[in-house]
Amino acid sequence: MSMPASQVPGGPEAPEPARPSTARTEPAEPGTRTAHPEPAEAGTRAAGAGRTARPGPAAPTARTVRTVRTAGFDALTAEELDAWHLLRAANPLLDSPYFHPGFAAAVHASGREVRVAVGRDGAGEVCALLPHHRERSLIRPAGWPAADFQGPVLAAGTSLPPLALLTGGVRAFAFDHLVESCADFEPWVESRRPSPFLDVSGGLEGYLGRASRSGKDNMGQARRRAAKAERTHGTVRFAADVVDPEILDRVVELKRAQYAATGAKDYFAGPDRRDLLTRLLHTRDSSFGGVLSTLHAGPHLVAAHFGIRSENVLHWWFPVYDPAFAGLAPGWMLLRELVCAAPALGVTRIDLGRGDDEYKRRAKTGETPVCQGMVTRSSARQTLRRARDSMVATAKSSAFGPGLRHIARKIRTLRQ
Repeated sequence: MSMPASQVPGGPEAPEPARPSTARTEPAEPGTRTAHPEPAEAGTRAAGAGRTARPGPAAPTARTVRTVRTAGFDALTAEELDAWHLLRAANPLLDSPYFHPGFAAAVHASGREVRVAVGRDGAGEVCALLPHHRERSLIRPAGWPAADFQGPVLAAGTSLPPLALLTGGVRAFAFDHLVESCADFEPWVESRRPSPFLDVSGGLEGYLGRASRSGKDNMGQARRRAAKAERTHGTVRFAADVVDPEILDRVVELKRAQYAATGAKDYFAGPDRRDLLTRLLHTRDSSFGGVLSTLHAGPHLVAAHFGIRSENVLHWWFPVYDPAFAGLAPGWMLLRELVCAAPALGVTRIDLGRGDDEYKRRAKTGETPVCQGMVTRSSARQTLRRARDSMVATAKSSAFGPGLRHIARKIRTLRQ
């Protein structure tokens, strides 16, 4: 079986994507972070594990936000953008590409206004930033509903009183993938769910040394199915990072068909979502950008994935496969190839995102908790949300199955 070497990122250098002047479900079958890390146990990840520390200035000392200014992303000053980079680099809990200013920049440029709450300490220095969207009196994290990690950008230990975000007519801040990087949000956390990840340090060999028996078995099956695909359909070819707008269009097409087949809300119904992926595809900055990976068998595109990466973290975002090849478990084949390509890509962790999918449970080497809740001064609103959460949980776990799960989706829509 012919398996050409994976393609690694390349292309012309792009201007820093964070600057205003520049520019889910899943494939068939295919630890834990804390703000104050303890020694990591099996199946958990201490802050910064699975990644190489980034060189840079010493971490700022813990501070308290005293004032908050809110401005559009393109109105941020050079000082504020520089502080964004510095604060993020100082906090290993924020190494996901969702916290890179390049993500907020791409979302803003795609047509969904991103506003940023900029917190300053008593000395007037920037110590926290929270990019968000505003919907009347409600604010949500930038990139919602497809932002799989959310929260303020700040140095570890910085205090940001969440109610300080409720100014200028804003009555609530809703979050559903908040990382536990700021203890001040704890009173407003309603639930926590795991977000699985793969520690791929050392590529496939390193991953297999950490994977569960189920993960190892599925990776072995993926190798055998790739051999079968080559015998049946032609040479199997994997490309780790390609810039191909036509294949990106095919990814969106397959994902929309998947949404329709499962009854999930169509993320790509809005034109700005397609534009966002296109902008990210063409972002070729060394510290942030989109990553489009493909798996062909002969002339057939059997599976593909579009994600985002920042330094050595790749986020598994929009995986798809051609239903005609479902019997080959192409999602697992693609994931295996990405794990193999990780060293060439400079990736040491693949975040799979929150979800109860069986393949995530099998593939993961650890998980990160993400929080759901709402910052609000209204106790009545909090009570209503908790009642709805209880109804959703009951419907999802009910033996009555699809009917109540459909009701659960309707209830979630009401929450949004």
